[in-house]
Amino acid sequence: MGPLRKLLEAATAASTPLAAAHLHAYLLRSGLLHSSHHLTARVLDSYAPRFARDLFDEIPCPTPRLANALLRAHLRARQWRAAILLAPRLRVRPDGFTFPLLLRACAMLPSLAHGRAVHAVAVRSCAASEDAFVAAAVVQMYARCGDMVGALNAHRALEKPDVVLWTSVVTGYEQNGLPMEAMEFFARNMVAQGVVPTPVTLVSVISAAAQLGDARNGLALHAYLVRNNLGYNLALVNALLGFYVKVGDIQAARRLFEGISDRDVVTWSSMIKGCVQSGDAHEALRVYREMVQVGIQPNSVTLVSVLQACALAGDVEEGRSIHHKSVDMGCQLEVGVATALVDMYMKCSCHKEAMCLFHRMPKKDVVAWAAVISGLTQNGLSDESIQVFKWMLLDDHAPDAVTMVKVLTACSESGVARQAICLHGYLVRSGFDNKVFVAAALLDLYSKCGNLDSAISVFQSTTEKDVVLWSSMIAGYGAHGLGQEAVALYQRMISSSVKPNIVTFLSVLSACSHSGLVQEGRQIFDTMTQVYGVMPNLEHQTAMVDLFGRAGELQEAIRVIHEMDGRASAHTWCALLAACREQNSTEMSEAVAHNLLKLDPDHIGYYNLLTNIYAFDEKWESVKETRDMVRGRGLHKVPGYSAVEVNNVVHRFTAGERSHQDQEIISTLLCDLSRKLRGEDCSFQVDTGLAFEDSALY
Repeated sequence: MGPLRKLLEAATAASTPLAAAHLHAYLLRSGLLHSSHHLTARVLDSYAPRFARDLFDEIPCPTPRLANALLRAHLRARQWRAAILLAPRLRVRPDGFTFPLLLRACAMLPSLAHGRAVHAVAVRSCAASEDAFVAAAVVQMYARCGDMVGALNAHRALEKPDVVLWTSVVTGYEQNGLPMEAMEFFARNMVAQGVVPTPVTLVSVISAAAQLGDARNGLALHAYLVRNNLGYNLALVNALLGFYVKVGDIQAARRLFEGISDRDVVTWSSMIKGCVQSGDAHEALRVYREMVQVGIQPNSVTLVSVLQACALAGDVEEGRSIHHKSVDMGCQLEVGVATALVDMYMKCSCHKEAMCLFHRMPKKDVVAWAAVISGLTQNGLSDESIQVFKWMLLDDHAPDAVTMVKVLTACSESGVARQAICLHGYLVRSGFDNKVFVAAALLDLYSKCGNLDSAISVFQSTTEKDVVLWSSMIAGYGAHGLGQEAVALYQRMISSSVKPNIVTFLSVLSACSHSGLVQEGRQIFDTMTQVYGVMPNLEHQTAMVDLFGRAGELQEAIRVIHEMDGRASAHTWCALLAACREQNSTEMSEAVAHNLLKLDPDHIGYYNLLTNIYAFDEKWESVKETRDMVRGRGLHKVPGYSAVEVNNVVHRFTAGERSHQDQEIISTLLCDLSRKLRGEDCSFQVDTGLAFEDSALY
């Protein structure tokens, strides 16, 4: 029987119909098939469900062991419903192994109705209250079906619950998005009663702490592992590493990672993800290369994190190599990997490759659509982005709130006023208008379309105003040259006990700059650190340079630049150069231009600005030298264009263009405006929202 048992085990492991058939034939010839239910169960285990069912039906008096083997065959094939429907036809009385198999099928389906029926049979047979194995399966079934009340009732039905049963409840809470209840149950029923948890229990508790972002309890759990020498379990250590990544403690994650000797793909993937989340894309790519060097093969989860690192670093070549790797692994068109690839190509300005891959995806979820909509907008293709949104709706994919924010952003780039009104109506019909961050994007859209009244209406109609909404409205006032209103709204925000953030300060400082409110801007800038503890960044300091420069206080602007300790960007120097032009300070302009062109020598707009300064001062030799520098570098001025919306159609006019169609549109527009001013009826409506974009500085 020894060699025969090994042969049976090999046939079961092979799980091929041919091996099972040869074994079946041998047992039939030897007369052993029906004499030993153990051997028959082995044959059933080695067969596929259809053949196992045929063999089971040939047995005149099957036993629970044979019925369980048949159920296991269906579960291995993931035929959950077939296993449940098979239960009444088994012709045997279920035992303590039958119930867990049926309950697992109900949990995986999931089907709470069938699970309750199986539970009722288990209660009548007393298995649910006397067999801890069955009780744990009942709890897991209820938890998997989302009924934690049923899981707790099943748990209480067992007189002496063991650690497996406790763990099932903790895991159920954690998997159902109730991390606080999971941790409280663990503390009240296990720690308080001195029950020693298993690694599975602790994995669930650590995952619950990660969901809550509870760093304090996570550290306490780590200390508990060290005190009880439980750190050797790799699954447990991986859960702890995932916790540190989730709460953003990348230093603790790195220390833990370096102390793990036996790392698997989950360990490496967690570390790569942590580096990406901390913004260190190059470190993430380094960890990935080290992972490959030590012989660990990545999975699809790893590839997604690495692609995010490539997108963050703008490394399209490394991204393409990961693309080839995904093709070799056969996961290129999986939703998660394909979406990460699309996002990477979009952020690396390769939108054609991104769209090609997107069109090949067999299944697209809302995240994939949102990645394309956002990516096209980032690549300056806002009209194409809106078109993709239309495809999404035609494809019967309902957008979520995040997608709608991206759509509103795309619309704000194109500046089509009537399209903004249509999107507003869609938001109201879909129920998205009550979300604060969507309202902020809508407010920003109306503001950029020139419709400040509608932006104010959105702001006032939003009951719960957060810092993002306040900041958007302040920016809207500033963009329309209403600096006094922006500062007044900022003061209202402070009075409403809403703490400003870095975006708020940038919005209000920009508003002060465009309206010449020097004293107000200086006071607000000082309160950033002194009152609110917000450290000004380069953008805030650039706004102050612009504020002082527009007001003619060039020495104050230079003082701010000196305080930046060499961190001033090209935009900062450009703001000062523009101020020098306004103040006709040619001597200072030359010094500023020297620093500016050293930072960004290939931006033709800076040369144009310097040329205009020389021309105003009639320094024609300097004008010629500057233009020679432009020609010597091979730089070309990108023509600016303007856009006007007429009858819901956007018409763009490039500088110097004189096409017949454009002249006809302009003539019609002017005639229509003239007739409107005289109070006459017009043949068509003209939208007042104008969008202008210049691609170079003058």
